[in-house]
Amino acid sequence: MENRVTIHCTNTGTYQDFPAGSSLIEILDKFNIQSKSTIVNARVNNKTEPLDYRVYHNKTVKFVDLTEPSGMRTYVRSLCFLLAKAVAEIFPEAQLYIEHPISLGYFCKISDRATINEKAVEAIKAKMQQYIDADMRFEGVEEETEKVVRMFRNRGFEDKALLLESTGDLYSKYYKLNGSVDYFYGCLVPSTKYIHLFGLELYNDGLLLRIPNRSNPVELEPVIPQDKMYNIYKEHLKFLNIIGLDNVGDMNKASKEGAMPGIIKVSEAYQEKTIASIATEISNRAEDGVKVVLISGPSSSGKTTFRMRLEVQMMVNLIKPVGLSLDNYFVDRDKTPLDEDGAYDFESLYALDIPKFNEDLENLLKGEEIELPTFNFTTGQREYKGDKLQLEENSILVIEGIHGLNPELTRSIPDSQKYKIYVSALTAISLDNHNWIPTTDNRLLRRLIRDYRYRSYSAIDTISRWQSVRKGEDKWIFPYQENADVMFNSAMMYELAALRRYAEPILSEVPNNAPEYAEAHRLLKFLKYFSYINDRELPPTSLLREFLGGSSFKY
Repeated sequence: MENRVTIHCTNTGTYQDFPAGSSLIEILDKFNIQSKSTIVNARVNNKTEPLDYRVYHNKTVKFVDLTEPSGMRTYVRSLCFLLAKAVAEIFPEAQLYIEHPISLGYFCKISDRATINEKAVEAIKAKMQQYIDADMRFEGVEEETEKVVRMFRNRGFEDKALLLESTGDLYSKYYKLNGSVDYFYGCLVPSTKYIHLFGLELYNDGLLLRIPNRSNPVELEPVIPQDKMYNIYKEHLKFLNIIGLDNVGDMNKASKEGAMPGIIKVSEAYQEKTIASIATEISNRAEDGVKVVLISGPSSSGKTTFRMRLEVQMMVNLIKPVGLSLDNYFVDRDKTPLDEDGAYDFESLYALDIPKFNEDLENLLKGEEIELPTFNFTTGQREYKGDKLQLEENSILVIEGIHGLNPELTRSIPDSQKYKIYVSALTAISLDNHNWIPTTDNRLLRRLIRDYRYRSYSAIDTISRWQSVRKGEDKWIFPYQENADVMFNSAMMYELAALRRYAEPILSEVPNNAPEYAEAHRLLKFLKYFSYINDRELPPTSLLREFLGGSSFKY
């Protein structure tokens, strides 16, 4: 008698029986799922699996399309393998580097052994389309890590060999595509026919790999110029190259050799030098009339510690900083705008009393004294407690908040009086040459630790809110980041190794029957690439102390 398994498909809310050993592709074919776009992976018992995964026991399955972050990650990884294979075939002596996200796509460079021009780009695109039309299979292969490391090393992929031999895993999974091999830290689509849309074009001194729009995957993301962000990434990549830490494997090797204390010192010194440089620029601009410093950035970017360290450096430049928080200017709860789900939208610019904020700002810049409002988060009401504020002759107002770069916030103040700073954790170090580290993962891990240690939030609480936070950032923060006079990268090359020890026990508390388990499991797997480091070397002024504790600043 044939063994059968029961599949509960949460997309349809129905159950069906299948022969044991059926693949998710075969199972998907039997459920009439109305998806918004191409289905590319599935969550099986709340754990992300590829569509060629075979089921031998009863399972609960949710099929995932490109409108979900997990689905887009699977699509982009597969697209990157296509790009790497095409580049290797057209330029066999060159090396492809997929470096970082930029302009709603991914910035790539090809080593100097290849001449990259419009003709070369068209040749690469044509080769990728050829693979897509051939419907070639992405074949996952799991072997002993020692054999996989040796295989990659023999093929000249030292970056992948270094990464895998430091994980401590007995077995590792890599992918084959018609004779080519590559490594990715998540699943791929079953075959090249799933790659229905991509773009590739020249971008600065490299290439921009364009991907489907996350909300409407039938069209490409638009190309949004981000020259300032590009320059920040370029500067940090140059810094990493100079000290010989191009990828995580290099860092793990340095850690094993006892070099991490020195790396921490260099990383912290580099960041402090950058902050000092910004403070000097503010001092120079103050002579031309700058009176307000605006600091913005997404969640867990380290804005607060950056502001405190900047204020120290401003005082060194004989400027007296005066702080003002946008949180003081929330409107009363009953006036807070609602999002499309009917919930309070605290991320909205209009959750702030913009007229009152501008009135106080104008009066301060005239030299008048104002009474600062405060917001009672328990009652949802504005209160006045007699707190006064007035600027002195050598004072500059420092305002921190997510809307700092939105022109609407300070519309009554001339641009000549404002100096705008964008802060974010722009992770420059990569896992290997084809696996970048998403900046959102860096920030999410920071927030997980901070929320758990200081706000009594569980990993489930933080993960479940994260997409809403990201949605607010996409609407209210990221469109204005290029308005900044300067960008500050708060990510440090060593920090994910430092975060690992704190994040793992928090993530491990998520039970596998929780919807958030898939994300917790993914992050735990991701953290295994980083060798543990001792964070005792972190100075008390380190930006990471805002999340880990032990800071000499008061929050």
